[in-house]
Amino acid sequence: MSFDLLIDNLAEIIGVVLAIGYLLLAVRQIIWCWLAWILSSLLYLYVMFNAGLYMEAALQIFYVAMGFYGWMQWRKGGTEDHLVVRRWGLGNHLFAVSVILILTLLSGEVLSNYTTAAMPFMDALTTWGAIVTTYMVAKKLIENWIYWFVIDSISIYLFVSRELYFTAVLFFVYLFIIIIGYRSWKQMELVQSESSN
Repeated sequence: MSFDLLIDNLAEIIGVVLAIGYLLLAVRQIIWCWLAWILSSLLYLYVMFNAGLYMEAALQIFYVAMGFYGWMQWRKGGTEDHLVVRRWGLGNHLFAVSVILILTLLSGEVLSNYTTAAMPFMDALTTWGAIVTTYMVAKKLIENWIYWFVIDSISIYLFVSRELYFTAVLFFVYLFIIIIGYRSWKQMELVQSESSN
């Protein structure tokens, strides 16, 4: 095994561990999830760029910024206007999905014509989907878990195709944690609803 391959594998493995830490902490709504998110994203910036997944690499820069945004949003927890688990209406979802699809087509076309990106349209779809869903997490929208389930299911195929097997396994594990997360946030939503009545 070459030194470069060893570094690539090590970065991916540490990124996986931090990503699992993020999700487990997010399920429990523990603010330290955002620190794990930021560190994992920095490692995955390196991993995805080396794998030729340029949209996924760019996504990691966004993730770092959103990690700080999420941290600041969740810090409001002790104030009067703290964030509670809430939902979007159908119109918001139609708008979000439309934005994801339009941006996927536009950036997929650019990537396929002007770069050597691997699987440009699928890379773009998972990236734009993740951007919208990350915003939903920061706003504590319960449907984020459903969006993540779809995105992560597609991502498993994407990562296997690029021989990022540790990351593919991570995203497979994510599917189970996502179900737990949805149930946990649903329970919190019910508690909030009862306490407001």
